[in-house]
Amino acid sequence: MRLGALEAGGTKMVCAVGDERGNLFERASFPTLTPEETMPGLIDYFRGKGIEALGIGSFGPLSLDPNAPDYGAITTTPKLAWRDYPLRRAFAEALGVPVGIDTDVNAAALGEAVYGAGQGLDSLVYYTIGTGVGGGALVDGKLLHGLVHPEMGHMLLRPDPRDPAPHGFCPYHDGCLEGLANGPAIEKRWGISAKELPEDHVAWDVEAEYLAQMCANTIVILSPKRIVLGGGVMHQLHLFPKIRRRTLELLNGYVAHPSVLERIDEMIVPPGLGDNAGAVGSLLLAARALEA
Repeated sequence: MRLGALEAGGTKMVCAVGDERGNLFERASFPTLTPEETMPGLIDYFRGKGIEALGIGSFGPLSLDPNAPDYGAITTTPKLAWRDYPLRRAFAEALGVPVGIDTDVNAAALGEAVYGAGQGLDSLVYYTIGTGVGGGALVDGKLLHGLVHPEMGHMLLRPDPRDPAPHGFCPYHDGCLEGLANGPAIEKRWGISAKELPEDHVAWDVEAEYLAQMCANTIVILSPKRIVLGGGVMHQLHLFPKIRRRTLELLNGYVAHPSVLERIDEMIVPPGLGDNAGAVGSLLLAARALEA
């Protein structure tokens, strides 16, 4: 199969062409402006590439009920120009091929489950910790949806006593994961970019505390076989030992399974696909759309 993939992000749109085996043949990036400014370039990119289907992993919120009249539309996003934009329909009509769509984090979860850190597993949760925080889940081999798609980045956490900004910076919630642990929150809290903070700064202990609470909550709610932590903040690989150690402390032996008690290093891991998880997952969404 020759497939198209779109990672639709709030800052940039990454287009790629590849196949159902996760091979990426080419890619290009476009800034995310208004739909009127952005969409023509994206459509032109895929035209003439001979793709049989397109998969989209997009920022949201999204309408993901296939029976809804606005299926595949971006809904109540704070990016006002994209609010209620029929993203899936626009590509399907312009390109005349099947189009699969899901959240960006569900696409990444699918990519990691099939070709990345979760190969061979039927349950996995993928988190991206960067400009925002979001989570996607694979449960019994299926991407998790519900009333709406899960918004794991807005789970509420307990404040760390070392945190000078214990309420976080989310405009909606007092003390939610995204408002406490995303990249901008680190910079606002400490007055310096996360990239410039030394490894021994207390900022990383605070960050690890919040991400460990996230992991502990995930383990007791969804019981995944693996948790993959991606995104720009997780390029700080020294965070992983702190997160694993604190997750075990928070669980306090309650989840008495060897994968947690003895193999936590194999349970909480970085992406096997690196920064390509979303693109590979979007190719798989395209393959599923074509097969359907």
